[in-house]
Amino acid sequence: MADHDQESLDKIALDPQLADILSIVKGARNGFTYGAKIRFPHALVMVFLFRSGTLQEKLRIILKATFQHARNLATFATVYKSVLLLLRTTSTKGMESSPHTFVAGLIGGYMVFGRGIQSSVNQQIVIYVFARVVLALARLSVQKGGAIPRDLRERVTNNAWPVFAALSWASVMWLYRWHPETIQPSLKSSMKYIYVDSNHWDSFKTLLLRNK
Repeated sequence: MADHDQESLDKIALDPQLADILSIVKGARNGFTYGAKIRFPHALVMVFLFRSGTLQEKLRIILKATFQHARNLATFATVYKSVLLLLRTTSTKGMESSPHTFVAGLIGGYMVFGRGIQSSVNQQIVIYVFARVVLALARLSVQKGGAIPRDLRERVTNNAWPVFAALSWASVMWLYRWHPETIQPSLKSSMKYIYVDSNHWDSFKTLLLRNK
C-alpha cells in the first residue's frame, strides 16, 4: 500500500502539466526552509547575547523571528513565481522576458516587504538584498559594454572595493556617534557592545573577563 501511494505521489510530482504549479509549491517550501535555517541560529545567538528576560521570553522571540523570516521568504517566492508564470503565459511569445522578472520582483517586494509597519526582520532582509544589488550593479557597470568607459574600468575594478569598504565604515561610525537613532537596532546594539561598553569597567573582571 505504501509503495502504491509513493508511486501515485511520484506520478503527480513528475507530471509535466503540473510542473509550473509544483515549481511554485517547491519555491514556497524552499523559501520557508532557507529562512528558518538562516534566521534561527542568528536569532539564537543575538537574543542570548544581547537580550534580557526569562528563558521562555527569549525562546518566544527566537521562534517568532524564525517563523517571520521563513514565512516571508516563502510568501515572496510564491508571489514572485506566480506573477512570473502569469506574465509568461499571457505573453504573446509565451516566453519569459527580462521585464517579467523585474515586474514579478517589484510586486512580490511590495506585497511582502513594502506594506505596513516593518519589523526588524523585514528591514534586515531588504537591507541585505539592497547591499547585494548595489555590488552586483557595480560589477555590471564595469563589464564589457557597461556604463563606464573602457579606459576607466581597470582603475575602477582595482580601487572600487577599498573605497567602498572605507566609506562604509566611515559612514556607519559617524552615524553611530552623532545620529545613533538612525541606526538599525541590532547593529546599534552590536556597536554599543564594542565601542561604548568598552569605555566602562570597575574591576579587572569587568575589564577583560566579562562586559558588566
